[in-house]
Amino acid sequence: MRSGFITTLLSLLSAGVCALPAAVQTPLRDAPSNRTVSPRLYAELEEASRIVDIAYCVGMTGLGVNKPFQCASRCQDFENFELVTTWNTGPLLSDSCGYIALSHPPSPPRILVAFRGTYSVSNTIADLSTIPQEYIPYPGDDNDDEPPPSSPDGPTPPKCNNCTVHSGFHTSWLHTRDAILLDLSTAVEKYPEYQMTLIGHSLGGAVACLGALDMLARGWDPVVTTFGEPMVGNEALANYINTRFDLSSNATAEDESMKFRRVTHAADPVPLLPPTEWGYSPHAGELFISKPATPPEPSDIHFCSGNADPDCLTGEEASMSAASEIADLAKEIYADKQHALKKWDDAKKKWFEVKDPTWFVPGRYKLWELFFAHRDYFWRLGLCVPGGDGWKWITGQVGDDQVVEKVDL
Repeated sequence: MRSGFITTLLSLLSAGVCALPAAVQTPLRDAPSNRTVSPRLYAELEEASRIVDIAYCVGMTGLGVNKPFQCASRCQDFENFELVTTWNTGPLLSDSCGYIALSHPPSPPRILVAFRGTYSVSNTIADLSTIPQEYIPYPGDDNDDEPPPSSPDGPTPPKCNNCTVHSGFHTSWLHTRDAILLDLSTAVEKYPEYQMTLIGHSLGGAVACLGALDMLARGWDPVVTTFGEPMVGNEALANYINTRFDLSSNATAEDESMKFRRVTHAADPVPLLPPTEWGYSPHAGELFISKPATPPEPSDIHFCSGNADPDCLTGEEASMSAASEIADLAKEIYADKQHALKKWDDAKKKWFEVKDPTWFVPGRYKLWELFFAHRDYFWRLGLCVPGGDGWKWITGQVGDDQVVEKVDL
């Protein structure tokens, strides 16, 4: 496999490595902007992290998410949720996995679509044969012979001029759309007053982003929250997303009605991938968690300006260095698998030799611990276990006093 290095790294991240204790993190050199979120928005984001964490139970043999809304993870936190369906389109590059649920009153009435991060994000990012393709908004990209179950209620969405999209992420969404569209259309018809709500982590964030554009064109007016979302396309597509979701280039703490929340975390390199040198660009709507450890406080979550605010993740030197090294190694893997694998073995030795990393240690030496940050969004995501954080359960650190107090939204 040409992408063996990245596959190994992110596959470990998606599996048992999530249960390890949080690694030593380095402080930010400069504090980002003081435009921090309110307790209300904080509660919404924290709840969203638990909702998407449940998606990691989907596809696990003997576990899963079952009706009415039961799983081995955090399902008991949501007594007013009703499972509609789960989906798992397969283990290949174009796979997608998640669930649809209804949030009934007295909880906020919502149609929830949770997109799980999967192993294939490593392949799709690293595989340089996956070139960008033209992005055509729905209904122009609908290849079905039959009319879609739901037609847009509003005007035809604008064209996306000169837009390109990562073909792996786009294919993942098309496969997901085939799996979930009928159930979503039925839910919208039965509960028209419920808010369409999309939540995704990692690759699931990229799929949620593209799905949100589709649903917006269908007149479903989604609210989207992503954690650790990689870049999905070029600058033209990023600006198209900004326009469609009315993402202000200068969001403020008073502007909490934003329809797209792209949450990033200090030292997480994944939102910086695929690299901008390959023609990719992040979109706006970033909310940056500056505190390395979990859980953050409301004062640790900052509104960011524009597509790439230097006071937020883009200004994180360690994350930028890690993302750059990943890109360089991906190119080497593509050209010479054996040479790259040897370099991977050498790099591992360097990373594990570092006993007390500081800000002055080059980013490549901290790459291993940086990948833990990709899972640390309020909680350590990615394990289908009670409480979600496997290490705390193994060590007996979880107690009633450590459960985040629920806030009425």
